[in-house]
Amino acid sequence: MVELEVMGVRIEMPANAPMVLLRDQLSKRHLVIWVGSGEAAAIAQALDGLTPPRPLTHDLIVDLLEELDHNLTEVRITDLDEGTFFAELVVDDGRIISCRPSDAIAIALRAGVPVNCAEEVLAEAGIELADDADDEGDDPIGDEEVEAFREFLDHVNPDDFVTGEEPDD
Repeated sequence: MVELEVMGVRIEMPANAPMVLLRDQLSKRHLVIWVGSGEAAAIAQALDGLTPPRPLTHDLIVDLLEELDHNLTEVRITDLDEGTFFAELVVDDGRIISCRPSDAIAIALRAGVPVNCAEEVLAEAGIELADDADDEGDDPIGDEEVEAFREFLDHVNPDDFVTGEEPDD
């Protein structure tokens, strides 16, 4: 398994298709996963540190585990089959719960646990973008990386990354 950093949520134009961008710190490979709008909002809220006045579904899952004296230890993106990504929640008692990657990422961010990815998935779907500007203290996604990502988006079609998850619209 390779630990990934959640870089953010982006909208692919002109289709308005939300996606989450993850990055392997060591190899600088990136993983793009198309997600539904509700999950994209949940991931973005967690990244921004926003806490709703009452728990939303992903918050509720973390709260339920804690109330049952369990903790999430990690989430795993385990497989890619015909363009659909698969993920798992790993609980401290050894239980493994299958889920969509978008939900796994939203829950991981709330629980403060790593998002790990099978090397085979990253090898198949990972893309390499320009070197990061992190070393210079710039924005986590530097100008060169943004430009490379835009170049990638100019040549990709959402159908190239079928996730099996339909937007909530």
